[in-house]
Amino acid sequence: MEPALQYHWEIFIVAEVLSIASLLLFCVFRYFFNKQRLSRGFIALFLALLAAEALLGLFVYQETSEISSFLIIVTVFVIYACTFGIADFKKLDRWMRRKIGTFRGVELLTEKDYEIIRRDMDPKYKAKKYRISSLIHLAVFLVAQAIFWSLGTDSLAEVKWYLTDFSWVERGEAEGSPYPNETIFSIGVIWGLVFIIDFLYSWSYTLFPSK
Repeated sequence: MEPALQYHWEIFIVAEVLSIASLLLFCVFRYFFNKQRLSRGFIALFLALLAAEALLGLFVYQETSEISSFLIIVTVFVIYACTFGIADFKKLDRWMRRKIGTFRGVELLTEKDYEIIRRDMDPKYKAKKYRISSLIHLAVFLVAQAIFWSLGTDSLAEVKWYLTDFSWVERGEAEGSPYPNETIFSIGVIWGLVFIIDFLYSWSYTLFPSK
């Protein structure tokens, strides 16, 4: 099992590339070549690769006993695939059916598909969807940051001090911050910036609805 530990990043990247390819091949063989059984095989391959990524992350954690950047990234990818990834795949599936159907000169979209497309274009629905996703992101972000800070602080008083004095952000290093090491510090700070941008973007649909 040593090669898996030594080349875990390479294995993860290859698995991700194969996962994306399997989803695209699923759509192509299902709607372009009308190979139903073969297309289901690509979905099975995607699920197997997802399970393999989760097991790889668990293996690396058991061997190293540390919350590394690799473990966090694998966790994020697996959680995304099991939550928002499902909706994104359905959107990709409808898009490919429209393109392939146009190319073949056949109708591959159902009336329900067109209803979903029209609904997704409704500004009010968009605003509601982004509000919900932003609140979910907020909850996940707060829980993750609480875990990170618990690893790097010793008391609630220390946490309160870091919440009132953000000079540690300007220093840009884990030492003197609420994070336990440089890896988690980098992830926490970058995620914080991404969260702020994503939160503002999501709520822009509510504050500035499209006409």
